[in-house]
Amino acid sequence: MKKHIMKLIKSENGNILVFVSFAFTGLLMLAGLVIDGGNLYATKSHLQKVANAAALSGAQGLAKNGEVNARQTVNEILGLHEEESSLIGEPDIQPTSVKVYLSKPVSLAFSKLLGKESVTISASATASIGAIGHAYGAAPLGIHEDIELEFYDPENPGEPYPLHVGSSNGTIGNYGILQLNRPGAPDYYRYLDEGFDQLLSIGDKLATETGVKAGTKSIIDNKVDSCSSVDEPNCSRILLVPVYKDSRYQNNKLIEVEVTGFAYFYIAERMSSSDTSIKGYYIRDVSSNKTFIGEGARDKGAYSIRLTE
Repeated sequence: MKKHIMKLIKSENGNILVFVSFAFTGLLMLAGLVIDGGNLYATKSHLQKVANAAALSGAQGLAKNGEVNARQTVNEILGLHEEESSLIGEPDIQPTSVKVYLSKPVSLAFSKLLGKESVTISASATASIGAIGHAYGAAPLGIHEDIELEFYDPENPGEPYPLHVGSSNGTIGNYGILQLNRPGAPDYYRYLDEGFDQLLSIGDKLATETGVKAGTKSIIDNKVDSCSSVDEPNCSRILLVPVYKDSRYQNNKLIEVEVTGFAYFYIAERMSSSDTSIKGYYIRDVSSNKTFIGEGARDKGAYSIRLTE
């Protein structure tokens, strides 16, 4: 009887050992799958962020300087992230969009035990550009949609444009100032300095303001002193100005306009004490910050950008 009991105990110990061995192997494989899965997820997330950045930057280059610049910009972004070899073919560049395809193999650590050496991770992104139709941060100054714009060329800038009419020519009445909210100087000065803090959209009707705002010079001069180049990030000398068409006249004076688009204006110089005109150049520029593409917006070189895929 005693021998039988001892034999049974030894048999059970052997079974337990086999069970523990299988359980340990299973846990090890499960841990390996979790580690490999985490690595694949991290790689996918990284590759998607790189694709997004490359497409958005490429679209910015497309808006400013065309297809060649868009391709160069995509390659520069991929180089910064050391993902040049992940690019599949060439960027798909259309007149208003840039699409980037990325793919790379990811080696597996523990999944090799199951015969899986690697997994290919892919990501793609498409960034589209379009004329701004809705925006925050607009300046309380505008230009008529019928004005044909010549855009700034650093190598041959030419003569700067006057953004609004100066009092020195004897014109009486509207000086190109738009009433974005309430009439009066306080709001005008704040919006000229900081931009309109509400959404302005194509189709909105705005009253015009009359008279010359004496404090304009100090704000413009401060903007010029705060930025040295049109290429400087967040340059304070660049104004987002509404483009408009005539809406309503009273006594042969334009008293209301309708917003039809937007334009970017780069202030060229400090204001003259004898002239209220703001001198500068219209530029092609693109932004995704508080600007939105608007169907039917007039194309005056001001673009918004968004990821569409």
